[in-house]
Amino acid sequence: MEDSVDQHLARWRDKAPFDERVEAIITRIQLLTKHVGHAKDQALAEVGLQEFEFETLHRLAARGRTARATPSELATELMVSPAGMTGRLDTLERAGLVRRLRGTEDRRRVDVELTELGRSRWFAAMKLRGTAEEAMVEPLDRTDRDTLIVLLKRMLVHVESGR
Repeated sequence: MEDSVDQHLARWRDKAPFDERVEAIITRIQLLTKHVGHAKDQALAEVGLQEFEFETLHRLAARGRTARATPSELATELMVSPAGMTGRLDTLERAGLVRRLRGTEDRRRVDVELTELGRSRWFAAMKLRGTAEEAMVEPLDRTDRDTLIVLLKRMLVHVESGR
């Protein structure tokens, strides 16, 4: 059975200087990444979240039961300027997805907390994403999945270590 990458390789065979095996691997990874991105966008649209909203809620949800962080902690994690973070938090607070809390001991301290509505929207998006991701790997049995995990990890470790 052919896929779009087989057609791509045939179209470029003897026309471009690349190793077909490398091109097949990288192009398939790129296309799968696009499909994952599309599934994520669909999930967010279905629950009425934008990407920046989801990412902020995701960082808060990762903190467990308290689901709290300071705006500067979130800005650092999300690689956003303090002013950009303020704008994000304003939007999320108006939507009822987060709340800002003043510190009891130090009134200058502000924590951002995930609300129940924020948690429920984040959770709904995560479930939809999980369903879409599971559908993508569905053709692979457990052994295939384990093998793919090992191979992709080997590639990523190599790239992340600077070769």
